[in-house]
Amino acid sequence: MGLYGVMRSSVSGMNSQSSKLGTVSDNIINANTTGYKKAETEFKSVVTTQNTTSYNSGGVEALTSYDISTAGNIDYTTSVTDLAIDGSGFFVVSDSDGTPFLTRAGHFVPDSDGNLVNTAGYYLQGFDLTNGSPSVVANALTGLEKVNINQSQLEANATTEGSMSGNLPSNAAIEAAPLPSANDGTISNINYTAKTSLVSYDDVGNEVQMDVYFTKTGTDTWEVAVFNNADSTDGGFPYTASVTTAHGNTYANPMSTTTLNFNADGTFAATSPTEFSFHIPDHQPATEDATISIAGMTQLAADFGVDDPTVNGNAPQNVESVEINPDGTLYMVYEDGSRQPAYRIPIADVASEDNLAPMGGEVFTTTNESGDVQVGFPGDNGMGTLISSAIEGSNVDLAEELTNLIVAQRSFSADSKVFQTGSDLLSEVVNLAR
Repeated sequence: MGLYGVMRSSVSGMNSQSSKLGTVSDNIINANTTGYKKAETEFKSVVTTQNTTSYNSGGVEALTSYDISTAGNIDYTTSVTDLAIDGSGFFVVSDSDGTPFLTRAGHFVPDSDGNLVNTAGYYLQGFDLTNGSPSVVANALTGLEKVNINQSQLEANATTEGSMSGNLPSNAAIEAAPLPSANDGTISNINYTAKTSLVSYDDVGNEVQMDVYFTKTGTDTWEVAVFNNADSTDGGFPYTASVTTAHGNTYANPMSTTTLNFNADGTFAATSPTEFSFHIPDHQPATEDATISIAGMTQLAADFGVDDPTVNGNAPQNVESVEINPDGTLYMVYEDGSRQPAYRIPIADVASEDNLAPMGGEVFTTTNESGDVQVGFPGDNGMGTLISSAIEGSNVDLAEELTNLIVAQRSFSADSKVFQTGSDLLSEVVNLAR
């Protein structure tokens, strides 16, 4: 059995070195592949039954593993949809059938439909923010969809919030009735202290001008009343008291009435509201109001003035570009420079990254050894952060792999010499019988 053992063990050695050469060659040719994780071949001896009078060669067995947890170098690019993860975790992607995978290959570009897809054909997954913050299942890849940045579509967004600051004159006279809140569609001699206007937007992007009246009703007390300018008479009172829109929605003027209370030093009293709300005509759903913060208002001995009035929402316009923040929020940037959050890109991780199962195209699936997937957002609970305009290269060290190539080649040659020696000795044994 000794000579056969020599040949058998040398064959196992050549097979093992062939595996080593295979992993080394794959590593070398993928040294410039985005997100590639190098394969490694280790060796384990195979031991046969031994005794003190003879030795039977066992051989060697090759074991392949993957260095998935080691990050490659981050290279910066000029494309905002190129993404890299600084730290632990993976992007969630899917194939054309919707099957989810994990990857670090973040070279994403929009396809003909605007879906972000990487060079291996896997689609980036994210949470749609159209209806607000997503509901995340921490241990499952559910609720995700393809991230789409179709820039040819027109977008209109209704106003839901805004703010204004400024001053209400403390030395203004207290106004007598009738006040703006008394509008019934017939009274024209309404008394008020000051007026300003805000442009807001309905669901389809129509501009809706809201007239806001501030009226001093007592010492340190003010009334705020909001009206739809479209229902005014020559830009003022009276306003149509009750209006039914073309879509069947009914609203009243004033659309909102709020009482403000100030302290003697001109700051808001603790019991005073610091915002007012109104419903934009034809804004859907009908229960959602636009809320305007006035926390920055004061009551001082100065003229009336409104500073920095702002509202969100916009008229129909094209998406000009996208921005992706380190927390994974993808914003649509419109022609006027305004931004609207569209998606939140999550990061998924497992307990043992090196035990993930590699698939083609630099994607991975979970195994029993890797543990279940954990889903979160960049920067949360130990997850890595997102870098836009960057990609992660392979984690292959070319110098190391070329050294491994030479070592494996020489080892293979040595194993072949052992096989040849065993073959020669076996031939001599066969010749003894002639």
